[in-house]
Amino acid sequence: MKILALEDQPVAAMLLMAKLKALGHEADLVEDGSAAWIQFVTGGYRVVVSDWQMPGINGLDLCQMIRREGGSYVYFILISSQKLTSENRKLAREAGVDDFLTKPVDAEDLDMRLHVAERIIGMAAKISQLEAYIPICCYCKRIRDDQQYWQDVEAYMKQQHGSKFSHGVCPECHDRVIVPQLKELGVASHSGAPFASRG
Repeated sequence: MKILALEDQPVAAMLLMAKLKALGHEADLVEDGSAAWIQFVTGGYRVVVSDWQMPGINGLDLCQMIRREGGSYVYFILISSQKLTSENRKLAREAGVDDFLTKPVDAEDLDMRLHVAERIIGMAAKISQLEAYIPICCYCKRIRDDQQYWQDVEAYMKQQHGSKFSHGVCPECHDRVIVPQLKELGVASHSGAPFASRG
């Protein structure tokens, strides 16, 4: 897995990187939160292992920024040099942290967290793929939502994405539907041009 590691203490950083590489992962190290954010946005990471206390943007701040960014799920492991209090755990949970490690980081504990991260990232990818499929009736073209309610495409898109539609007639429907209707009414289309917008 491609992992972004944040640690500003040189010895702790060296040990963390050695353990990540020994476990078979590709890891990039940054030493402060601002640099981490720039690296994260451009790097395509799915796992972040971050010290809590960092210069500038700390571990919790970075986690919140990643959660606001959205996109593919990122598994966030927070490292603390102190035993976590109930209050700190609550702060971390609210920020979107997935898991914790304490310093010095134990290689077996790190390995276990990364295996969990791999499973969750895999499941998130499958869910995302399933959500990409939209159940649509092959006859009336209505769409089924999560509550098993069938609604027209426009209502569904507005509800899910806030999308609005402009209406027109495609060339095929113009020739197949509009032209026969005009002929039946005794009205001719102007030199084959559409009676309604094709856009």
